[in-house]
Amino acid sequence: MKRLVQPEILDTLPPEDPRAIRSRRDLHRINWWMRNHAIMAGALQKNLAAAPKQITELGAGDGKFFLRVAKKTAPRWPEVQATLLDLQKNVTAETLASFVALGWRTETVVADVFNWPSATAGDDVVIANLFLHHFEDARLAELLGNISRRTKLFVAVEPYRFALPNLVGRMLWFMGCNEVTRHDAAVSVRAGFDGREISTLWPDHKNWQLTERRVGLFSHIFIAQRLE
Repeated sequence: MKRLVQPEILDTLPPEDPRAIRSRRDLHRINWWMRNHAIMAGALQKNLAAAPKQITELGAGDGKFFLRVAKKTAPRWPEVQATLLDLQKNVTAETLASFVALGWRTETVVADVFNWPSATAGDDVVIANLFLHHFEDARLAELLGNISRRTKLFVAVEPYRFALPNLVGRMLWFMGCNEVTRHDAAVSVRAGFDGREISTLWPDHKNWQLTERRVGLFSHIFIAQRLE
């Protein structure tokens, strides 16, 4: 099935819309069920020999995915600077306090990833969860080029694209997810990745080690690590 990028309803709703609030709650459950935070934490720990100084999440949303990752890695990595970058300010004071309780410093940055503020330049690590699939290939290639100039390790967990995307919507109906979540889930699968599609768009294959594969039932992971 060819990759198809279509608009997702949640991206068009105001943060305070009840359907958006419900859908964000649904996404927390889905992420937990898919274990994307565990996949991300495992990939970070496997590919970093020492604790990073800073980790930036692109499309961080309300920050709760990153917080789950932090809870798994903080025992080994104290005092990390966590930067949460998103188009909207959705991170609550409670979530920020939870990072602090782990010993991590935090900052939220409201910005477009294509106008990445220079204040976050030199990021040790950049991560993304269910974010890259929102972009057509040409725009995604531009974003990956920006990332390659800013970091030494990039890890993305994305939807795995398979032939029956509507099946996911039906499964989520049984889980009690709302119509926004069910619609967007099928759209996400159609826009997801298979094989080495992200690797193909990475700008530099000589100086980076690229890993890309399906992981779990419904996830796809991409890892780019700069060679020393």
